Amino acid sequence: MTIYLDHAASTPVDPEVAAQMAAVLADAGLQANPSSAHAMGEAVRARIGQARAAVAALIGARPAEIVWTSGATEANNLAVIGAARMRAARGRHIVTAASEHVSVLAACDELENQGFSVTRLVTDGDGIVEPQAVATALRPDTTLVSLMQVNNETGVVQDIAAVGTLCRSRGILFHVDACQAAGREPIDVRSQAVDLMSLSAHKMHGPKGVGALFISRETAGRVEPLLFGGGQERGLRPGTIATQQVVGMGVAASLAAARRSSDSARLTTLRDQLWQAIGEVPGVYLNGHPQRRACHIVNVSVAGVEGESLLFAMREVALSSGSACAADSDEPSAVLRLLGRSPELAQSALRFSLGRTTTAEEVAQAGQLFAAAVAHLRRVAPAA
Repeated sequence: MTIYLDHAASTPVDPEVAAQMAAVLADAGLQANPSSAHAMGEAVRARIGQARAAVAALIGARPAEIVWTSGATEANNLAVIGAARMRAARGRHIVTAASEHVSVLAACDELENQGFSVTRLVTDGDGIVEPQAVATALRPDTTLVSLMQVNNETGVVQDIAAVGTLCRSRGILFHVDACQAAGREPIDVRSQAVDLMSLSAHKMHGPKGVGALFISRETAGRVEPLLFGGGQERGLRPGTIATQQVVGMGVAASLAAARRSSDSARLTTLRDQLWQAIGEVPGVYLNGHPQRRACHIVNVSVAGVEGESLLFAMREVALSSGSACAADSDEPSAVLRLLGRSPELAQSALRFSLGRTTTAEEVAQAGQLFAAAVAHLRRVAPAA
């Protein structure tokens, strides 16, 4: 049986989430369009409202500040492009990091095509974007800063509160991609001075195909929509809401909030056990800061082997060589190259990511399989 250690790409749907989604699909009273004015439509809206409140509670927001999306990519695009366009009269400069998720970087590329200016900060050798580096990059015409709380490849955790406080003092909107952080790291959009935050259901044991964007009513107010149609989601994201999907995300958010402390503590123990096992293999390097990293990700580079060969040699374990969104690329990870890794070491990287279903036995077995695979490849097919 395959050991699943690719939770950063997608988490298994929690059984309680699946059960409540199935119940919604089977309930004849919840089949109406939530935009309809009749009683059945009102019942659907009530369930959607419950889910909205659960997602809001996870991050310390108000229900009215949550906008449903099809996932994190749409949420990131709506936040970055929508906020930049909305505030274009005040300035056309955006600050982000070169290590951000591709959906943020591609949105910034599109803004540049529209005449905006983008500064892409380079991390230090541990993957940290220092708040002082952000401060140095700010200009009088800066209107938006976008940083992820937890890097999806390395698991490095940024000081979101410090950057948020800096941006708030300058009247600059601060967007956070929190997809890898939700349910694992503490999140409070008020105390961390976050104006916009992207979330994804399938990164926290919910269904694929649904996400959310937090938009602070006090500071961000509104962003310019990217889609046009009906007036759903205050006109920011038109289209019929998929009731079963948002209910699933709401349940996932409730479970993530209730279990965050216990899940994080257990995963931190398993993460450290995994690193202890694979770190004993000669020529294995941890990618990212040794302490400031999330509980569920261990990213390593392996000298003397080729990454794809190592993945194949470990086919009993489901893991990845980097971001799932870049799985079809033959190029070395840009995130790891920013850390100073050589093309060879960046190409040999593996990302182990743990989740709620991961066991200590699976971690131990994965460590043994890794050591055996590296030894075998170095013997029969060493990398050039």
